[in-house]
Formats: sequence, C-alpha cells, structure tokens
Amino acid sequence: MSNYDVVVIGAGPGGYVAAIRAAQLGLTTACVDRWAAATGHPSLGGTCLNVGCIPSKALLDTSHHYHAIQHAFPAHGITAGDVQLDLAKAMARKNKVVANLTRGIRGLFRKNKIDLKTGTGALLPDKQVEVRAADGTTQTLTASNIIIATGSAPITIAVAPVDGVNIVDNEGALAFDEIPSRLGIIGAGVIGLELGSVWSRFGSQVVILEALDDFLAAADRQISQQALKALKKQGLDIRLGCRVTGTQVTDGGVRVAYNSGEGEHTLEVDKLIVAVGRCPATDGLDADAAGLALDPQGRIAVDRQCRTNIEGIYAVGDVVAGPMLAHKASEEGIAVAELIAGQKPEIDHALVPWVVYTHPEIAWVGASPQQLDEQGIEYKSGTFPYMGLGRAQGAGQTDGLVKILAAAHSDRILGVHIFGANASELIGEAVTAMAFHASAEDLARIIHAHPTLSEAVHEAALAVDGRAIHI
Repeated sequence: MSNYDVVVIGAGPGGYVAAIRAAQLGLTTACVDRWAAATGHPSLGGTCLNVGCIPSKALLDTSHHYHAIQHAFPAHGITAGDVQLDLAKAMARKNKVVANLTRGIRGLFRKNKIDLKTGTGALLPDKQVEVRAADGTTQTLTASNIIIATGSAPITIAVAPVDGVNIVDNEGALAFDEIPSRLGIIGAGVIGLELGSVWSRFGSQVVILEALDDFLAAADRQISQQALKALKKQGLDIRLGCRVTGTQVTDGGVRVAYNSGEGEHTLEVDKLIVAVGRCPATDGLDADAAGLALDPQGRIAVDRQCRTNIEGIYAVGDVVAGPMLAHKASEEGIAVAELIAGQKPEIDHALVPWVVYTHPEIAWVGASPQQLDEQGIEYKSGTFPYMGLGRAQGAGQTDGLVKILAAAHSDRILGVHIFGANASELIGEAVTAMAFHASAEDLARIIHAHPTLSEAVHEAALAVDGRAIHI
C-alpha cells in the first residue's frame, strides 16, 4: 500500500503518538523513521527514547542509587561497605530499558495497523513522501495529510567540534565506556546539568562552563539560586559567564580555552561534552524544493493548529516554535491527528511544564516573577520550604521549596515553581489546577494527604494569603 490518509515523518514522541492517534481514529496511517538499532531493526522513539530523555533518566537513576549508598545511607544507619560501580552493567541496563520501550512502540504500531517505513522522509510535490532507505533504495508514498515530526539535533559550535571520542554531544556522553576523571561540559542547561549530575555521582570531577551570567534564566530566580547552591554543594563546579574560545585535543584529553570576566583561562579535561542546545532537524526533508516555509530560526513555520503554509501538511514538536520538550511534541501530535479527523482539539502552550532531572529536581509551569514584572502584571506569592515537611525530614530530603504566584486581584494561579525531591511529579498538580483556572485559595482548600511532599504545594498556596501553618 502506498496511498494513505496520513503519513507521519519521524517516530519520536511527536510522530509515533500522532501515528497511533490517527490510526485510532480510523485513518490509514504510515510512519517514516530513520532510526535503526545496532541490530538493523527499527528503533522507534526518536532522540528522546534512543539517546535522550529515557537513557539519561536510566543513568540518572543508577547514579542516584550509587551516590545515595555512599553518602545518604549512613545517615539512615545503613552501612554498605566497599561499594563498587560496574559501568558496563549500568550501560547494559540503560540499553535494555531503551530496547524494551522501542519494542513496545513497535508492538503498538502492529496493534494499530500502522505501516512503518524505515528511511529518511523527503517531501515531494502533491503531498507525496519519498522514503530513502540506507541502502539507497526509494519508495514513494502519497497521502491526504502529512505530519512532519523530525525533531531536533544537537547544536554544534566551531570552537568545540564534536569528534565522538574526546569531544562528544549528548549521545556520546551516554555511552562512555569508562568514567572520565575530569569531565568538562559546555552549557549549564537541562542537558548539561543532567549529564553532569550522572558523571559527578559516578566519580568524575565535573566543570560546567556556561556563557550566560544567570543560572537557568528561564526559571524563577529564587528557585534557580537555591538549585545552584545545592548542585555546587554536590560537587558540580558550575562557572557562569564563561565563554569557550577554543579547544585542542591533546594526548591527555582536551584543553579548553575560555574567557570569563576575569580574563582568559584554560581547562584540562579527559572528555568534553558540548551541550549548548538543540536546533530543528529539517535536513533531508527537501523543504525548500517543496515550498515549505521556514522561520528565521530554521524551524517550520506553523499556525496555532500546527498547519504549515502548504494545505494538508502539518508540523509538530522540536521542528516548530516552542519548548523542545517530548510532552509538548506528543500533545501537538495528538491534536493534529484529531484535527485531521474533524475534531476540534486545543493545546494551551502556556501550561507546558518544564523539568530538570537533577537531584533535587527543578520544575515549573506558567510565568516566572521576572516575566510578570516585565509584563507589568501585579501578583502575590507564597513559598514553603521542604524543611517544614515531616515526610521530607523523614526521607532526609529537605533541600528545596515550592513557590506559587497568583494574580493580585483575582488570586488566579499564574505560575508554580518547585525545587525539591519529586518536583517532576508534584508539578502535575499545578498544571491541573492552572488548566481549570484555579486560584491559590482553591489549592489551599484542598485536603492533601499527610505526611507527603505534596503538602508543600498546599502550604505554599496558604502562604499566598499569609496563612501557612508550618512556617
């Protein structure tokens, strides 16, 4: 079969979910994907599942257990003796997690009767897609609708060219075969902090060079400063306002030259990770030839319903404007599939939660105080520290706080910011509350189980009105 209702290009979090939802709605669907596992079989899930979100979280979990045995367990009266890390086993476990999930997506494709086409998808006129396989063979698919979900790729910088051995991107940083004694990272964003946390817990001396003067500038400033302090205490050497000017591979590793406000410096490391962000992956689409409009940043230009300038062609996820987050891509993919099927879906991009999986975690949704100040919006805030929670005290996880921002006059919740254990889970309550236009008073009146970490959300909501109980 080569004629479909929907052809999806890309099987990452936006693409494979879009394909499944389209098939659920009775649309004949094909999905084109370029990822191939070492076995030669398709490895669905895109960057997120293969070399991003999932493998990094698997290693973060392993590294957290390893670090906790050494540093947290003694306070609980648990002595584990001589603790050793088998990096090969840790990597094998990570790979197994990825394999299980990619196999699961293939099963979902079979269940939903989605035709999987392995290769690179290129746009042709008249809503056709040419699938170019690795062996050079091609096939052409026609479709009533096309969804582009080709994701993103690591940004490269001329001063630190990735060679895959000494200087690596996020993919290479998830596949080290030994623990670097000295590890350098360019970029203190989400990827840099998470990878830095993994290898620091495993025993590397980690130095992170960040060009910006502000740490996690998109986050609430109080939250980001607490996080910076905690991460430095854990051993991460985070240097702000440091711009890398050059790198040189040496017999001993990599020599990094950088400039700070105090002059020129050099840093000697065994491995260097380049984590300066990601850019939309449009290579291979033949977008220009197809007449597909791009914005100045190289992203596919779309309207609020992910429509491109060509009728019947849509784009979702990292390849369009907005936060490069897997859950954002998935929701866009579902929405487009439903739109094609004649439904009227809606996505509120203002309510996309952000999470940094350090330990403690950092999460937020909605506006920050900086944004509200810039917009001239009057607000009030309430904070509550983890230190005041019985559950946090019992678990020995007292670093962190919850901050809630509410409109000064209506009390409607405008933003929620969390630094602390399980922030990635706690932020879900905030997203739900904001989706239903809840006020801080609404959260304050909801009964939260005791003892739980979620009580910090309850107390922060009470604090908006100056009536927190345990502080």
